[in-house]
Amino acid sequence: MTVHFIGAGPGAPDLITLRGRDLIAGSPVCLYAGSLVPAALLDHCPPGARIVNTAPLTLDEIVAIIVQAHRAGQDVARLHSGDLSVWSAMGEQLRRLKAIGIPFSITPGVPSFAAAAAAIGAELTLPELGQSVILTRTPGRASAMPSGESLSAFGATGATLAIHLSIHNLVQVVRDLIPHHGADCPAAVVWRASWPDQRIVRATLGTIGEAAADGPERTAIILVGPVLGSQDFPESSLYAPGYDRRFRPASADSPFIDKP
Repeated sequence: MTVHFIGAGPGAPDLITLRGRDLIAGSPVCLYAGSLVPAALLDHCPPGARIVNTAPLTLDEIVAIIVQAHRAGQDVARLHSGDLSVWSAMGEQLRRLKAIGIPFSITPGVPSFAAAAAAIGAELTLPELGQSVILTRTPGRASAMPSGESLSAFGATGATLAIHLSIHNLVQVVRDLIPHHGADCPAAVVWRASWPDQRIVRATLGTIGEAAADGPERTAIILVGPVLGSQDFPESSLYAPGYDRRFRPASADSPFIDKP
């Protein structure tokens, strides 16, 4: 028996990995975060599967269902939205399972920030404009921010920012970032990236508050950085004719000639 933690992707039901789909199909018990995981993914569950929406449950209640499945020798598909490596609450579940000796596996999923970037047609790292992406959030009721991880501190780096779980705090986000990025810095808000009701607002830091004022206050990502609006950036050397590389030696004198 194994508990399979599966990243269910950002919302579109076909943005799940083949491995994730197959693990769902092979698990007689499925626990899913009903507020964010699309119901269409449950169509992959085997006939007669026990399907539980964990949104109203406590951690103790979730673990109790897993323990029951363990005793019955039944695999569990545990679905979380996006990718499991960030803001999934997987860590605390893994700690419980390790303590009681229940095996688990982890299958990554398409992260929501990647779906948001795709929605606005943007690469978040462009030559000489931005080569780093910071995934962060602002403080919330469920989790405070550690000392040193302020939005202002991250803004000072100049990196592209993908700010999660913070649309309700957009006014403060703008206030913290304008001193570092400037009011003219491109910004975007993507609600429910990849869902049928996806919504996008593009503006600048100085105008994004007004532009997004009538949007929902949940399930959104705020993207900020020069890469979102510039077409004036140099092309990567990777594909330049004279760039000497292992897979395309530039001359007969290349040190990559005859190398595997």
